[in-house]
Amino acid sequence: MTAEVLWISSNEIDTLGIEMPEIMDAVETGFATVGRGEAEMPAKIGIHPREDCFIHAMPCYLGGDTDRTGVKCVSGYPPNPKNGLPYITGIMLLNDSATGLPIAVMDAGWVTAWRTGAASGVYARHFGNPATQSVSIIGTGVQGRVNLIAMRETFPNLSRVFCYDLYEESAERFVNDMHRELPDAEFVICPDQRTAACETDVLITCTPIVEEPKRSIPYSWLKPDCLVISVDYDSAIKEDCFDANFTCDNRNQYVWTQEQGTYFQNGYPGADDIYADMGEICAGIKPGVREGKRGAVLMGIASHDVMTASLIYDKAVAAGLGTKVEL
Repeated sequence: MTAEVLWISSNEIDTLGIEMPEIMDAVETGFATVGRGEAEMPAKIGIHPREDCFIHAMPCYLGGDTDRTGVKCVSGYPPNPKNGLPYITGIMLLNDSATGLPIAVMDAGWVTAWRTGAASGVYARHFGNPATQSVSIIGTGVQGRVNLIAMRETFPNLSRVFCYDLYEESAERFVNDMHRELPDAEFVICPDQRTAACETDVLITCTPIVEEPKRSIPYSWLKPDCLVISVDYDSAIKEDCFDANFTCDNRNQYVWTQEQGTYFQNGYPGADDIYADMGEICAGIKPGVREGKRGAVLMGIASHDVMTASLIYDKAVAAGLGTKVEL
């Protein structure tokens, strides 16, 4: 018997019309499955062929009623964009949980972009002020865009978007493109990070992840009730922003990564300083906190990838999309 794998291209994924709320719901289901102890998800391992560059392997089995399995191989190369190449690339593989056979392969770049923004949206669902009106995006690449879409879905009163990027032309493209997604919102390109951070209700940093971070944004710049979301590990947010109600997407992965000695050093919260991880929040083990100092480091975990890829796979099969390839 010859097994077949469904190859789903990024263009085919685009035609499926998957909306951010669907991905957020899938990511939340993954969080809850992990939080209930119904998953096997080791911390992502990686290699670093060049400075500040990584290639990660991210396996996950989500059990219980979810019963989904997969592995993502993903790379992040900060020098790529100036050479006309994407920062994030890779392959996502789904397996049949019962047999282990591969059932689908798809673009990990699409999966990574959308599931990461969705994870920020899920965190904001539980920790954000429902009356939020403003969001600040620092780093206006792909992650800045999908995170803003997630905030649009989470905060119905969103009316003002601050943004900053090291490259002004990137910020201008961001405003031109994202104004179509939020046509009634005011967009403000800020001259520096401090201006972008000081007046916003929600701050999201989406800068490149680096091995020797400069951490340029202190708590003193922020409004007292500002919700802080770091999508870029510890690259931009100073440690004093996270000394109360600190949340991460997965406790095991955060602590394991910190223990390797590269990230989350020099004052970032340790194992005993974590208020909760998102598995505990989504499983109902701990409540979200909606006021005061609170923030999260959302590293990205494999459950997001498996749940998002499963959503894509189910929709592609229903629509008859993809190319079957014999093993």
